[in-house]
Amino acid sequence: MIRRLARSYAGLRLGTRLALGLGALALVVFAVVGTALTTYMRDYLTAQLDEQLSLAQVGQSQSIAASGSLADKKYYRWYYAVYDVRGGSPVLRTPEDSGDLPADVDDFTELARAQTGEGTEVMRTLHLQGAGDYRLRACEVEPGVVLVSGAPMDEIDDTMRELITIQAVTFGLALLALVLVGRRVLRRGLKPLSDLTHTAHGIASHDLTESASRLPLRADRKGGGPEVEELRTAFNTMLEHIDSSLAVRSEAERRLRRFVADASHELRTPLMSVRGYADLFQYAAANEPEERDRHLARLRAEAARMGVLLDDLLLLARLDAAEVETPLRPRETDLVELAAEAADAFRAAHPDRPLTVDPGPAPVAVRVDPHRIRQVLDNLLTNAAVHTPPGTPVSVGVGVAGDRAVVRVADAGPGIPEADRAKVFDRFYRVDKARSRDRGGSGLGLAVAHSLVRAHGGRIEVSSTPGRTVFTVTLPLTATASPSR
Repeated sequence: MIRRLARSYAGLRLGTRLALGLGALALVVFAVVGTALTTYMRDYLTAQLDEQLSLAQVGQSQSIAASGSLADKKYYRWYYAVYDVRGGSPVLRTPEDSGDLPADVDDFTELARAQTGEGTEVMRTLHLQGAGDYRLRACEVEPGVVLVSGAPMDEIDDTMRELITIQAVTFGLALLALVLVGRRVLRRGLKPLSDLTHTAHGIASHDLTESASRLPLRADRKGGGPEVEELRTAFNTMLEHIDSSLAVRSEAERRLRRFVADASHELRTPLMSVRGYADLFQYAAANEPEERDRHLARLRAEAARMGVLLDDLLLLARLDAAEVETPLRPRETDLVELAAEAADAFRAAHPDRPLTVDPGPAPVAVRVDPHRIRQVLDNLLTNAAVHTPPGTPVSVGVGVAGDRAVVRVADAGPGIPEADRAKVFDRFYRVDKARSRDRGGSGLGLAVAHSLVRAHGGRIEVSSTPGRTVFTVTLPLTATASPSR
């Protein structure tokens, strides 16, 4: 039974449980207050009756001492007993009226004996057979004579019963009103929490598997006090974080799908070329032996192109997971020397391109992976050669700005359209969509350069106007290279 009640209580709503708890607390308070008030009132009325007995016995004692009788000193429904105690034991005198004594006088006799032994007034509350509760008082009238008077307590009992009834009705109504009004007030006060619950249910029913999913709900109703306001703020902040995470996840999924599609598309072209040249090589080996070397050279060129593409993809994947396996081996390097080596390689590969080198201060010491930074410079120079007409001037400059080394690769080509500048570092992105892959590259060069520079704790930027495009690479001069995601 108790377990069933406990389960039922646990299943109630918070407002109802708080109202019931408040009612239980109020019931305890009412019980304590009612008990204290009842006890105080009974003691007060009893003290009043004791005082009345005392005053009455003063007059009765004087009457007995003067005339040997109570005369007109009697009260309605009171009992009186006079005892002679000269012999040591109380002896009851014959009453003036048979109604002066109760049916059983043993309690009166015992009280007279107690007064004789104590030598002072004695007060007791006793239940007299057939008469009810009485307040008895024994006092000495004169030496050897003791008067025992008994006053009924039924009026006190009636008063107490009325008081208890009034208290029970009043406290019961107050308790009922407290529970009902308290429940209503608590439900009103807890309504902001209910709003948060409804918002949470709405979010739980929202499909978070959708692409670019965003939570459509917020806890925007005011009220509830500072505590609820703090909870609402924390709840909405949590939703904002979830939205941000969903946006990041959606963007990652979109980029992954695009990356897989672009990689598949990029790999399909050289694979088809390899398959075609392999068929031609097989035909030439059987019918035209003089063509074999040419077809074999084409096979090797396509295989090398696929190897470069796969190397770039692998490098980008390793840079994306740099916290697991860093592809960098940093050491102290002279950036001016790296730029000069890259310029020499560019002149050898593109003799028709005028290249100007501004070495700036020498040396410029940085802690980088020289092989990877050289790859960045080669990619930027190759990009300038591929995307500008023959004979377009190209320049390389090395400098220092504050605590960072700066490398600028500039060309005097047609420039990059403004709409494409923010995307030039995206993977597989080409400004000229119609450019052939044989001439335009795989679209990974700038993406690789961007990832490598960020992995070294630097940044790469582009600025372009018609007739001048500048790629600026900044690297820390003294800080140890660390991955930057």
